Amino acid sequence: MEAQSRPARPVVSGTVGIPVAGAAGAMAGYVSRPAGGGPWPAVIVGFEMFGLTPYIRGTAERLAGLGLLAVVPDFYHRTAPGFSGTADEQGRARGYALLNRLTREEVRADLLATLAHLEQREDTSGRPGMVGFSLGGHLAFYAASQVPLSVAAVVYPGWLDVAGTALSTPDPLLDLAQGIAEQGCRVLYLVGADDHVVTADQTRLTAQRLTAAGVPHEVVVYPGTPHGFLADGRDTYRSGAARDAWRRLALALTPR
Repeated sequence: MEAQSRPARPVVSGTVGIPVAGAAGAMAGYVSRPAGGGPWPAVIVGFEMFGLTPYIRGTAERLAGLGLLAVVPDFYHRTAPGFSGTADEQGRARGYALLNRLTREEVRADLLATLAHLEQREDTSGRPGMVGFSLGGHLAFYAASQVPLSVAAVVYPGWLDVAGTALSTPDPLLDLAQGIAEQGCRVLYLVGADDHVVTADQTRLTAQRLTAAGVPHEVVVYPGTPHGFLADGRDTYRSGAARDAWRRLALALTPR
């Protein structure tokens, strides 16, 4: 199996503490950047429901290998700081419990704190982007409607079109599409046609809402491809779709 998360150049990685307004303590952020001098364009990474896993840290390192400074905020820092679950029945059960404790107000505070951290650094430049996977794509769609991002890459994002899960409470996140236009953010939406989480109706409705709001966007659907096709350590991995997705991510997240 291909080492899909391997960085293309040497990177430097570590964990920082990010103060968040109203939180009891600092939120951890896993930061990976290219070795050597900067400044580097920044990207916020939204993790899957499994939290700060080795796979997500490896993804941040791969983004750093593309010439970006990537930061993965620990959005679970209030309820299960440092959580790193496994993609099995037990890990999914724990992940669902945690993601349903997220609130829009707290996630917005986390995003604002992350942006403030990036702005204070001397090794970042420009308006940050965000990329998120599954739950992280859900978070990135919300972020694009709330804070100033250059681009939101939402990769197999769940629960955008139905109320009641994660930040689609009390209403579906698709209702916030106009906010994305107001923030001036572009959207890249990547999904597999055989995704058991992201329905074809969600993808169709997302494209319609973004178009109606005037949001520049690209929707890519990979035939015969399941949820989690970028996760190279799982049986859901699909090398062809993953290569194309990484090509598109690199183009979207690199400043024009």
